[in-house]
Formats: sequence, C-alpha cells, structure tokens
Amino acid sequence: MHFRLVFLTALISSLVGGCGIMPVAGPQSWDITSGQSEFPYALVRLRPETMKVLAAHAPRIAGRIADRRGPQRVVVEIGDILGVTVYETGAGLFVQNDLGVRPGNFFTVPPQAVGPDGNITVPSAGPIQAKGHTTAEIESEIVAALKKRSLEPNAVVTLLEQRSSAFTVLGDVRAAGRYPANAGGEHLLEAIGRAGGLLGAGNESWVVLERSGKKAVAPFGALIDEPANNIYVRPRDMIYVYREPQTFLAFGASGRQGQFPFEAWRVSMSEAIAKATGLSDQLADPASVFLYRGETREVAEQLGVDISRFEGPVIPIIYQADLRDAGGYFLTSSFEMRNKDVIYISNAASVESTKFLTFVRTIVATAQDPVSLANSAKALSSGTATTIVTQPISTGH
Repeated sequence: MHFRLVFLTALISSLVGGCGIMPVAGPQSWDITSGQSEFPYALVRLRPETMKVLAAHAPRIAGRIADRRGPQRVVVEIGDILGVTVYETGAGLFVQNDLGVRPGNFFTVPPQAVGPDGNITVPSAGPIQAKGHTTAEIESEIVAALKKRSLEPNAVVTLLEQRSSAFTVLGDVRAAGRYPANAGGEHLLEAIGRAGGLLGAGNESWVVLERSGKKAVAPFGALIDEPANNIYVRPRDMIYVYREPQTFLAFGASGRQGQFPFEAWRVSMSEAIAKATGLSDQLADPASVFLYRGETREVAEQLGVDISRFEGPVIPIIYQADLRDAGGYFLTSSFEMRNKDVIYISNAASVESTKFLTFVRTIVATAQDPVSLANSAKALSSGTATTIVTQPISTGH
C-alpha cells in the first residue's frame, strides 16, 4: 500500500509539472496562446480589420502598379529604324520644269536608325528631331523643313523596327521574345496571347510584371477574375510567366493530415480545412484553429505586431481562428491561403483530460498487478485460498 501511494504521488507530481509524457499531435492551444517558445512568433486573431490588411497586401498587380490609363501613344526612341519618303506636288526640288519625262516626284531615304542625339537626317531638310515624337509629328517636321525649297512637299514616315518601344515576354509561354508595342494598346492577357499563351495550367501559373523599377506578382487567375489586374502593357515592360503548384499542410485534429494541392488559383482557409475533411468531431477544439505563415515587416506592423523584437525581413505569425463563433466561418472564407501555409487544429481540453484519466488508470492497474499477484501467492502458500467452482445450469433435458 505504501508503494502505491509513493508511486501515485510521484506520477501526479510529474503530470502537474508538465504534460510532456502525454501523446499529442502538436502543441496545445494554451501553449500557442501563451507565446512560450524558444522560437519567437506573433499571435494574431482573425478579425475584420485583420482581413482588410491582408486583402490590401494580397499578391496582385493592381495593388503594386496602379496604372489605369488607356493606350499610351507609341513614340520613336533612340535605336528605332525609320523609313522616310518625301513627295512634292509639281515641279520643284525633285522635278524640273524642263524635263520632258517625269521620272517621279518623290524620293525615299534609306532606312536609318535614330541616332544617340535623337535625330535622323533627311536630304535637303537636314537633321530632324525624332526621339520622343510620333511618326505623324516627324512628318510635320520634315514638311516644315522642306517648304522653302520644295513645292507643296509631303512626307511619309514609317516605323520599320521598334527596338526601344517594345515589351518582353519570357518564361513559360510558347513564343517568348520581344514584341513591338501596339499603338492601339493591349492588356497583359493580350500580350501573353501574342507570346503564344501559357505552357502550364492556368491555376498553377504566376505573372510577374516589371516596370520602371517596380515589380508586381499575381496569380494568372487574378488577371481573368479581377479585371483591375489586367492593365495595359507599356513599352519596356518585362512580363515573366512561371509555374509554381500551390500546396498547404494540415496537422492536428483534422479529418486528414498531410500535404494538399490548391487545385485552383485561389483557395480560402475554409476551403483548405474542408480539403482536410474538416475538424474531427471527437478531437478538435473549434476555437483553436491556427495557421502558420511568414509575413513581411510592413504587413506585420499593420497587423499590430511589435516588430522591434524580431530580426530579419520576415516575421513568423500564427493566425488564430475561432470557429466556435458563428461569424468565424465568414472570416475564414475571406482568408486567402498562400503557398506552403500550415494549418494546425488543436485538441479540445476534454480530449487531454480523457487521455490523462486513461493513462492514470493504466498506471494504477500496472501498479496493482504485482501486489495482487503477491497476495494470491501468499494465500496459496498458507492454504487459505478459496476455490470457486461454477456448475453448469441444468436445462431440464
């Protein structure tokens, strides 16, 4: 008896000191909310204001490059190749009065590149400023320069090769390369179409747009479903398309655990939990649904995190969703998953209590076994053991 009391006292002391001896799939909810960890992180509860911050920083092109202007005029730049043809109405600079046969009242200037000074040269007109002007504006300059020497001159300027006013499409497209900017304007989807379209699946493709030192990244699906992202392409834009399948991990008291593909360009937290077949009715604590993610310092600060205690550009954040609250499902349905997010669902406190009681019963039974065996052996040796014989019940046959 003394042995059992000593053993149970030691057992209870160890359990009170910590629950490390109990089997569990991950940290308890109170372990996460207390913030007691060797690895620092910030805990952020899902609220409507949290969703506003995350929505403002979702990977979108419209949020990074806010260019809603229509088609931009295409101007000539240094390095572009121009063709110039000059006409005159009657006798003058090109056609003399005494010619019996008129060979033509025009001349064509050989194709020439716009020089480093931004000029082209037209015979009898001299240097003509071309850089920063449209072909129509260059035609007017040539006519103005020839009026004193030619009779009613006219000029036609053709942009033969756009070397500077072009955009580039690279990556997972069928025909990567440089494409001349269209004076009528074209959107990102049209530019990708000119490059032959995507090589991979649309829900796994991402688009990077680099313009004037700024870079924006967005899922390809966002260009289709959210028209604000499908902005006009500008000269010197660089468009890069790449493929990256999106996945998330689910652990804890979910129906299934493991790695799950998005299988769509956008997946909400509610949809991700459903992919893991939801919360386990026997194990899960609906108020303790956590999502692990790294956020930039800018986003973390706007979420109310004290970023001064963290180092580096990425802040580890654990988002907590309370699905015991009826409105919690609206928040998780608006929460957009990111690649490599980790969802962890903690066990309910009652589950841990049940584990504890089962564990105690097992230990007590184990402690009683040798005592019962010793008592039985003592009884047999003293001849005081009682044997009970059970007779079968007669059925009357």
